[in-house]
Amino acid sequence: MSVAIVTGSAGLIGSEAARHFARLGLLTVGIDNDMRSRFFGNEASTVWQREQLQRELGERYLHIDQDIRDAAAMARLFERYGSDISVIVHAAAQPSHDWAARDPQADFSVNANGTLNLLEATRRHAPDAVFIFTSTNKVYGDQPNRLPLVEQTTRWEIDPQHPYHQGIAEDMSIDQCLHSLFGASKVAADVLTQEYGRYFGMQTGVFRGGCLTGPNHSGTQLHGFLAYLMKCTATGTPYRVFGYRGKQVRDNIHSADLIAAFDCFFRAPRAGEVYNIGGSRFSHCSMLEAIALCEEITGRELSFEIVDDNRIGDHIWYVSDVRKFQSHFPSWKLTYDVRGILQEIFQFNESRWANPLSATV
Repeated sequence: MSVAIVTGSAGLIGSEAARHFARLGLLTVGIDNDMRSRFFGNEASTVWQREQLQRELGERYLHIDQDIRDAAAMARLFERYGSDISVIVHAAAQPSHDWAARDPQADFSVNANGTLNLLEATRRHAPDAVFIFTSTNKVYGDQPNRLPLVEQTTRWEIDPQHPYHQGIAEDMSIDQCLHSLFGASKVAADVLTQEYGRYFGMQTGVFRGGCLTGPNHSGTQLHGFLAYLMKCTATGTPYRVFGYRGKQVRDNIHSADLIAAFDCFFRAPRAGEVYNIGGSRFSHCSMLEAIALCEEITGRELSFEIVDDNRIGDHIWYVSDVRKFQSHFPSWKLTYDVRGILQEIFQFNESRWANPLSATV
């Protein structure tokens, strides 16, 4: 039987990937040790999602409670399945700017060393498998803040005459800018994944995501923008916006649309390829616009404050140009806009948020 290995399998992207490949008939081996709860506290725990995967997928899903930083453990796991491994979706990460600054060694060991362990295990035991890496737009550091931006009533926008008006393309430099330590560790993993593809001829794809979101996100203040914003609006929890007068812009891609992109690459892989992937102009908003949408959908007013200090290395305006990926895979299309994403997050989680101690969560 063909095998899919998914890291961070109880997280937002990992759980969507696990379901997808299990439904395609692959035995899905999920690696997740709930590090998210150690990063962000119990409210961010992914145990509820792991249990849901096990109930829903049954024998099609095997959960492995191990740490990707354990090179020997990863090598043993890959050796066990060997050439039966068809695809690896690497979605495990330490995903926060702020947390990385608190413990740079842990951040780098998870994001960079963990990725190296998985790439090397793939090279040695499953060299023909497709390796899909969930990277981030933070590899561009604060380079996007140097674009010609114009302040409007509810958002920042880019000069309409600029080549990046439709979104930031893969040709933007990742050099000579401020990344944050999180961004730096993801750069290392990103370049390693490219290098294994180009140097060893492996089928590796790097997906530099915008804001990845969806109803399965265990959002917290430090990570999970739309999910946490909707949770705060629905539950009456105060929310803090960091800098830029709340007008910072992000594109948002639903996890299902991202996994559809992964599936395209899985079926027609390339070596060492890089894609910017996000909601593009189809699905993007400012913080102020997202707050207004959350209030409209829930019928509740959000209590929020805007503080002057932005997070180090944070973007003022970031919209992904997805045209390179679309040119390689013309059948792929975005299906969820911001309103649709927020409506689904609210509908899916309203009862769970109202009863957080329920065994079903």
